[in-house]
Amino acid sequence: MRIRTLLGGGAAVLAASVGLALAQADTVPQSADAQILRVQDGGGAARGPVTNLPVPRYVSLKGSEGNARRGPSLSHRIDWVFRHAGMPLRVVAEFGHWRRVEDKDGAGGWIHYALLSGVRTALVTQDMVELRSRPHPDADIVARAEMGAIVRLGECEPDWCRISGGGQRGWVPKTAIWGVDADEVRD
Repeated sequence: MRIRTLLGGGAAVLAASVGLALAQADTVPQSADAQILRVQDGGGAARGPVTNLPVPRYVSLKGSEGNARRGPSLSHRIDWVFRHAGMPLRVVAEFGHWRRVEDKDGAGGWIHYALLSGVRTALVTQDMVELRSRPHPDADIVARAEMGAIVRLGECEPDWCRISGGGQRGWVPKTAIWGVDADEVRD
């Protein structure tokens, strides 16, 4: 069993058998946010202690503005303000009603869960990326998307994802967008 705890900006990783991990957890002083992220048995996907959803995972900004704070409460200062509705964000930790998120560049902080949506979006990372009619490099080009465009994420195959935005939809290589993991497959 591996236990991974994120404290402030640093991370500590403890690796041990189940019995040893439980013994160590009793001897380590715990702060309010000490048990933010726990990796499950067998090296499987990490699950958030609040939602039991995978961590990390992608979400999007629900409104047109969201304050990212230094810690998981309103008393912490605002470090960053996200200003684009639908912006894809990566949840890397949970604590109560707060989610620690980061953007494509790793900037972010703690955002209240009410400001986030489970709707999957992606950010186009290549300029004038070609949207194709099917997931193949020789397929017909149906549209082009500018770098920085926020698009809705549809189904994904191992190397391609279907996106939509601006009344257009098509397939793009996963390497042309941010907001989906390289090994992620979506129906």
